[in-house]
Parts: sequence; C-alpha cells; structure tokens
Amino acid sequence: MRIVESPNCDERPSGTQITLVVLHSISLPPGEYGGDAIERLFTNRLDPAAHPYFAEIAELEVSAHFLVRRDGEVIQFVPPERRAWHAGASCWRGRSRCNDFSIGIELEGSDDTPFEPLQYDELAALIRRLKTSLPLRDIAAHSDIAPGRKTDPGARFDWARVLNDLAKS
Repeated sequence: MRIVESPNCDERPSGTQITLVVLHSISLPPGEYGGDAIERLFTNRLDPAAHPYFAEIAELEVSAHFLVRRDGEVIQFVPPERRAWHAGASCWRGRSRCNDFSIGIELEGSDDTPFEPLQYDELAALIRRLKTSLPLRDIAAHSDIAPGRKTDPGARFDWARVLNDLAKS
C-alpha cells in the first residue's frame, strides 16, 4: 500500500469509536480513470487550469482514508486514527457528523460504470485488515449517509459481492 499524506484531516473527538466504513466513488475528470488528479485533489495540489471541472473543485479541502484504484492499487491518504474529511454533512442511524466515527474509502469509478473485480477484492481485503484493529460494525454508501446530496458509489456497485466477500472472513 502506498501512502500519500493529505493535509485534509484532523483529530477525532476524544473517545470516539470508529464503527462505520463509508464507501465513495470518484473519477477525475468525471468519467475518466487513471492519472493523478484524485491524488492532487486530496493533497490540495489540483491545477484548476488542467480541466474545466477542476476550476469548480480545486479549492475543496477533502480527503479519504483510502483510495482503491481501478487496477487494485490501494493508496492511504489519512491514517485511520485521524478524521478524514470525506463525508460532509451526514447522518448514520441517528448520529450526525459521520467523519467523526468512520473510515472513508474511495473507489475509482463513477455511479454509472461497473467497478473492476480487482477493486472488490482489494476493498474486502482492506476492510478485513481494518477490522483487526477497529470496532467496525457497519458499511454504508455515501448516498446512505447524505441522501439527496450524494449518489455514490451508485447503482452499479455490487453490494452483494462485497458483503459475501466479507462474510467469508
């Protein structure tokens, strides 16, 4: 796993248990894969002149704990014990501020494109590793914790595959 440090994080509230995994999808520019734009966004180095869409998002201060690329590469941006800025305004099972108690995992992809088999394999392996040190109980889509505001990871995400893979462990 490659580590790229993101400045877009801070300390979690004292005594917070990390119980939730939030799954996201991202492609930059939208619908395009590969390249370093996601890495640049999460490290505040996105060039707004490189693509028209980048001008809209270059000033955002966002991150995730992990990114799973289309080829299965896993990149860590924020250590699990710190709070990554991935969920925004959010609520899960009556608890708001999901960044406080969650791990954010981005999958390189979009709402309308199937994810790669290798991404599912690496995602399940990553969650299994995280469960060895964290009291994770739930997995939710970004769209589940921010309904009406977010749609990712989208209808093409194979929840059954992920849940079956995790049940095997």
